[in-house]
Amino acid sequence: MRLLTLLTILGLLASCQPAGRDSFEVGQIKTPQGEILLWLYENTPHHRESFIELANAGYWDSLTFNRVIPNFVAQGGCPDTPEGFNDPEYLLKPEFVPSLRHEYGALGAGRDANPEKLSARCQFYIVQNKDGVHRLDGDYTVFGKVIKGMDVIDTIVNVERDSTDQPLIPVTLDVNIVNMTKQQLTDIGFEVPTINSANQ
Repeated sequence: MRLLTLLTILGLLASCQPAGRDSFEVGQIKTPQGEILLWLYENTPHHRESFIELANAGYWDSLTFNRVIPNFVAQGGCPDTPEGFNDPEYLLKPEFVPSLRHEYGALGAGRDANPEKLSARCQFYIVQNKDGVHRLDGDYTVFGKVIKGMDVIDTIVNVERDSTDQPLIPVTLDVNIVNMTKQQLTDIGFEVPTINSANQ
């Protein structure tokens, strides 16, 4: 029993130490414009787990970046429909972390105007404004960031679009979870955060 307890404790400690792992689950979005890689924060666990679950289920693979606005965001996933915003199965309680702000490349969860600021699991956006969009801080949950492919996002927000900011030619999504080693992440210029980092 003591051994089981010790192993459980060691397992929990390992799960809290990103830098001690052999590999890491990274979000991958493949689009006609190129590949985007996403670091998913440990300290927004419900949003992280939800993104991983939907990606592994192939949920987004028939959907698109459906709202793209230069100097604002590229928004993808389910459109603004009751499926995304009224069904409790698709909603998450907010996970606001003061250090996770709407900076260039931030990955956030979409939502409608609801008093509890519940996130729509099926919708996400990436901040494209180089100065950030800090008026969204504390209102929308940030749960990750782009670690490769912001040039792709810059291209996507500048495609031709209609009066509702939807691309005239669909920007399709192929969303996956890939395992990457610390060295592979270092090779693309990303430093894996330590347990003491606020942005795990």
